[in-house]
Amino acid sequence: MIAAGLLAAILVLAGGAYWWWQASHWESTDDAFLEAHVTRVAPQISGPVARLLVDDNQQVEAGALLVQIDPRNFEVALANAEARRGSAAAQIAEAEAQVAVRRAAIGQARANQVIAEADQENTETTLRRFRSVDPRAVTRQQTDDAEASARSARARVEAAKQEVSAAEAQAAAAEAQRRAAEAALREAEAALANAQLQLSYTRITAPVAGRIANRGVEAGNYVTPGQALLSIVERDVWVTANFKETQLRRIRPGQSVQVRVDAYPQPVLNARIDSIQSGTGARFSVLPPQNATGNYVKVTQRVPVKIVIEDDRAKSMPLSPGLSVVPRVRISD
Repeated sequence: MIAAGLLAAILVLAGGAYWWWQASHWESTDDAFLEAHVTRVAPQISGPVARLLVDDNQQVEAGALLVQIDPRNFEVALANAEARRGSAAAQIAEAEAQVAVRRAAIGQARANQVIAEADQENTETTLRRFRSVDPRAVTRQQTDDAEASARSARARVEAAKQEVSAAEAQAAAAEAQRRAAEAALREAEAALANAQLQLSYTRITAPVAGRIANRGVEAGNYVTPGQALLSIVERDVWVTANFKETQLRRIRPGQSVQVRVDAYPQPVLNARIDSIQSGTGARFSVLPPQNATGNYVKVTQRVPVKIVIEDDRAKSMPLSPGLSVVPRVRISD
């Protein structure tokens, strides 16, 4: 009996010593889970699904085609946009040709005005000479003819000026038509770019590499913008461990951590503390607690701590977000 009592006492002391050693060298919590970036894939256009190229849990690379929406309506829209762009370009060419014609007409009208003004100057000079000489040296008919020629020359100058004004107005109208055609071309090019973009949206590709999860679409389904089709779980996982606030005084970024995954107890993975959240989990919940209501009960808070796994063995393990883990933080050598 005495021996049994001594053995029990030794076991109790040994257990207490081991518990003390664990408590003084390690901090642990079972409120910890694996996390990963989960990207939800949704269409940007409406239409029926023509092809579905992935299945649940399939590994995909970034850029891989996941879903093909029926592109036929968008191909027709693209063809129409290309036709409108071609028509607008043709109108530009026609408008530029008209501008060139009108500018040439201005040059011709101004040349005619110069000729008319020179003719007017000659007739005016002749008339002044007839009027300055002895009336007996010229006949009345010659003077009348000179006056008529001067009047006719003045009329031709006025007509030439009006022709120049008309040509300039027509040139201005041609320039306005050219600017309108250029604006129509820019609009057609924008519509073409949009049609190309809309057609590209019929091919839904993987934005990141990872595994397909939560697939909720089948071939033939009609989908709409923003509708969740599937999710991609990225390969890199980490641990979010919710430590009690009383444990944080001994936890620092950079400390070594041993992580045991409940689903795969072996091997124990090597990791390290990456960062400590600036706030408790309750503070960032949907309905944070309001402690000024008069019925406050003190509850030990928990603070999320991010733990990064640095163990190549984890790459061969099917680690998924949500799995429970138990991290042990080495706080003393």
